[in-house]
Formats: sequence, C-alpha cells, structure tokens
Amino acid sequence: MSKPVTEQQKKAEDWITLQGVSFVRNRKTILDHIHWQIAPGTHWTLLGPNGSGKTTLLQLLAGYLWPTRGDITVLGERFGQSDLRELRKKIGWVGSFLQAQIPSSQPPLDLVVSGKFASIGVFDAPTHEDYTQAREWIERLGCLQVLPFPYGVLSQGEKQRLLIARALIHRPKLLILDEPCAGLDLKAREHLLQTLENLGRAPQAPTMIFVTHHLEEILPVFSHVFLIKEGRCVASGEKREALTGELLSQAFEVPMEVHEEGGRYRSRVAFQ
Repeated sequence: MSKPVTEQQKKAEDWITLQGVSFVRNRKTILDHIHWQIAPGTHWTLLGPNGSGKTTLLQLLAGYLWPTRGDITVLGERFGQSDLRELRKKIGWVGSFLQAQIPSSQPPLDLVVSGKFASIGVFDAPTHEDYTQAREWIERLGCLQVLPFPYGVLSQGEKQRLLIARALIHRPKLLILDEPCAGLDLKAREHLLQTLENLGRAPQAPTMIFVTHHLEEILPVFSHVFLIKEGRCVASGEKREALTGELLSQAFEVPMEVHEEGGRYRSRVAFQ
C-alpha cells in the first residue's frame, strides 16, 4: 500500500522535477534516465567531471533543449503544456557563453538593464526606474566602482558580479550559475562566493543551481548536491550524503578523500 503524498512533496513535484529524462544527439546518449526533484527554498550544486552532461542538463532546465524522453516541470510549468519563452523570463543564467557575447564597449549600467529585456544590449526603451533598479543591484553586489568603465576593461570578478546583477534585475525564481568562479583568483573567488552566500540567505531568494568542479566552492547555503557522471546520476540529495569519498571516487574515477570543516568541503586525491 503506497503512502499518501504530503503537501510538501506535492509542492516539490510542482516546482522543478525531471522524471526519466534522457537526451540523445546524433545517436549519442548525453543524458540517460535522469530523475531530479528540487523543492522550493533549496539551493543545489551540480557537480561532475567534464563531459558528464552538466551543460545539457542546465539547457533542458532552462527550456533551451527538449528531452528525447521523459517529463520536465520547471517552476510549476510542465513542458508541452507551457510557453517556454515565458518560462525563460523567470530564469536567470550566468555563464561563460553569455560573457562572450557582450561588447567590450558596453557600459555596465546598460548591461544590467538589458537583463530586464532578456537581450544583449538595450533594444527597448528602459525607464528611469529600470536604471535605478540596475544601480541598486550593482550596489548590492559591491561593484559601484565599475560604473565609469566599459565592460571590456573590468576584472573577471567584476564581470561576474555584473552578470549576476543582470540575472537578478528581473527577479527570477530560478538562478543558474554555470561555473561562475572559473578564471577567478583566490580573492575574487571568495568575494564572489560570499556574495552568493548572502544572496541565497536573503528573503525571497531565487532557487539557485551552482555548477562547479571544486568542492571548496560549495558554500554552506548550498544544501543539496546532484552528482553526475557520463549522463547518469551518481547521487542526488542532501550534501552530507552526496559528498562522500566513495561517491566522488566513482564520479571522477580517482580515489578521493573528503573533509568538511566549518561548512566548507575539501577533497584530496588519495593515490596509494
């Protein structure tokens, strides 16, 4: 006899759910029978080696790709029954693919305002309120000092914080952070991570999915982990259960040891 479904479980199922999702391209299976359920109010880390299917999985979640098999519900919108163009307006994305499209001459304020219109560049007519909101987000993310300078001369850390401000200006319900720390030095990385920690703990914060290869970047605010290898789920659940030496060794195919201290994790390759 099956157990009754609780209200909390129902809300989770209505929020973000992938059920038996596979994705095949050119007869190659990129994702294989993925099950993933994200409850409201949780923040996740997506972890796995290069080529494991992380980017494809993100593109499915954001409605840029369609699954070969399986069912997807994102922010209560079921694929096949919803307008994915409208869904994408509720999702913020920070990733290297976006950074490469930004003109080096673009003013930071215009870049952040463009997030309201889901465009690179400002093609509509922003209001005074739009620019006020953009400046407020830039200030919240600690980079007001960049306003006089074009995007192209900014540091990598400043660029990433601007992209996060751009993603947040339209108040998304889901924020996808695709390796936001890539290319940052230690100081810039920790500054950005503290920004994300504060953001995740703020009232009405969006659900965050944070992609990384490095355990030390997984902040306390990220309570859950989805571990993937070769398009298949290795582990999905609470961080303390997913970040074990055994599971990470399986995913990365090297013997690993994991240590936790003060809510942050460290890994070490444990060759004999």
